[in-house]
Amino acid sequence: MLAQLGNPDMRTAIAHALAWPERVNAGVAPLDLTACAPLAFEPPDLTTFRCLALAFQALRAGGDAPAVMNAANEIAVEAFLAGALPFLSIADVVDAVLAELPAQAVVDVQTLLERDRVAREAARRILRNAC
Repeated sequence: MLAQLGNPDMRTAIAHALAWPERVNAGVAPLDLTACAPLAFEPPDLTTFRCLALAFQALRAGGDAPAVMNAANEIAVEAFLAGALPFLSIADVVDAVLAELPAQAVVDVQTLLERDRVAREAARRILRNAC
C-alpha cells in the first residue's frame, strides 16, 4: 500500500499544479508522523455519508454514471452555497438525478459533455420543483 501524506495546506497542491512537472518549495512544513496521533482507519459510514454511498453506486453502475453524479453534485452544492438548499439535501438531489438518468456507455467526449449538461439541467429542475 502506498499513501501520500502531508500537512493539510492547499499551497502544496497549488505549487504542484503550477510547477508541474518540476517541484518547487510550497512553504509547507513537512509532515512529522511522530508528532501525530496514531492513524486509525475504519469503514466509512455510508448511511451518514450518503453522497459517498451514491458515489460507490455510480461507480458500480459504470459508464457515464460518475459524470452524471458529479454534475448533479456540483449543482446541488452550488444551491447549498447560495443558501437555497439545506446541506443534508444535497444527497437527495444527487440521488434523484441518478435515478432519472440511468447509466449509459461512454461513447465519446461530446456525448459525455451532453450527459453532463442534461444532468445539470435535471438537477436544476429538481431544485426548482423542491422549492
